[in-house]
Amino acid sequence: MGQESFSALKRGGSGGGGALPTTARLTGSRTSSGIPRGRQIHKTFNNLKITILCGFVTILVLRGTIGVGNLGRSDADSQNQLIIEETNRILAEIRSDGDPDDPSSDTDTEINPNVTYTLGPKISNWNQERKIWLDRNPDFPNYVNGKARILLVTGSPPNPCDNAIGDHYLLKAIKNKIDYCRIHGIEIVYNMAHLDKELAGYWAKLPLIRRLMLSHPEVEWIWWMDSDALFTDMVFEIPHSKYDNYNLVVHGYPDLMFNQKSWIALNTGSFLFRNCQWSLDLLDAWAPMGPKGSIRDEAGKILTANLKGRPAFEADDQSALIYLLISKKDEWMDKVFLENSYYLHGYWAGLVDRYEEMIEKYHPGFGDERWPFVTHFVGCKPCGSYGDYPVEKCLSSMERAFNFADNQVLKLYGFGHKSLLSPKIKRVRNDTDTPLESVDQYDIRRPVLGSTK
Repeated sequence: MGQESFSALKRGGSGGGGALPTTARLTGSRTSSGIPRGRQIHKTFNNLKITILCGFVTILVLRGTIGVGNLGRSDADSQNQLIIEETNRILAEIRSDGDPDDPSSDTDTEINPNVTYTLGPKISNWNQERKIWLDRNPDFPNYVNGKARILLVTGSPPNPCDNAIGDHYLLKAIKNKIDYCRIHGIEIVYNMAHLDKELAGYWAKLPLIRRLMLSHPEVEWIWWMDSDALFTDMVFEIPHSKYDNYNLVVHGYPDLMFNQKSWIALNTGSFLFRNCQWSLDLLDAWAPMGPKGSIRDEAGKILTANLKGRPAFEADDQSALIYLLISKKDEWMDKVFLENSYYLHGYWAGLVDRYEEMIEKYHPGFGDERWPFVTHFVGCKPCGSYGDYPVEKCLSSMERAFNFADNQVLKLYGFGHKSLLSPKIKRVRNDTDTPLESVDQYDIRRPVLGSTK
């Protein structure tokens, strides 16, 4: 396993024994998750302004290019600069969390540190309630053709990236996930909303997963995947039957976790949660370290003190999960499967430079080091203005991973990328008057559909 630097950070560890020192923490009231009407109208007008301003910019560029109109060069430059400044102002306002027209935006109630933080009202009979619902709604079964129904969940922050190239690679990442889900009959949700303002950042997945469990009782597994993770084996399928007796499947190593108590013993960039009471209870036990501010800061000190190799920074979801599973091993671990037979999470730095070797020696369908199932770009942060690796290395590596996976999809259509670093494609075989032969030979959905040659 590649040793992830402080980038992959926020990923893993193990903790001391005893009860978690986070049971007497916070909750406090919060603002409604709905967007105030004034804010919605405000943002709508902003979007209209941007559209109109872009039109003006286009007209000015055309005037200056083809010499139409009587507009002087200096006047055109002046107006152009004004439009650019106005556009930048509106974009800055959209990126801001505040809304000058919404008087309630800065009046959130302070959290009471003497009250335990919760994700919502305590639910204790979810298994029974869910079973009743499934019996009453046979059109929404949790198993289809003998396979558990899976909902893949991913997302990104609600604001634009700090740079345009970041938005471009978020688009490529979601395209990659949609392709995989389409091939394997998996539903997908892409989230861009903070459902709980206290659990922003890498903790935002917890309230989202809980809400999706309760809102989609027909889904058997919730599969979380970070936005910076790509499927790179488009043929490999999760071995569902392997996890019949488990409720959490996460990439990890028992020795690193229980013997070395390493903070990178598992990775929460890609994991599966069964929709059941056990999972709701684990989320309730996991969340109290997450609220931003003093609670998250203090929890971070506890995690750093107990997890080997963990740098000093605020509590992250991965370290908190490892600490919880170690300190409460008897309570939780019998339902946790630490998967390492394939790459549910594959650290990118040890994989992307070997893609040509994999293509030469192997083929998709292994999911392991021969052809990694998931390549995860921990530490790159393409949407942010900082990262733990050179941006050029991250972007070129993400391009290689995307094209490596995309070639597996394009092969059915007779095309492929000119190289793993090129977005351009080329024809890899000629069309024939018997196209179904190509479908039989190249359609990677066939193992899923149960077809035979």
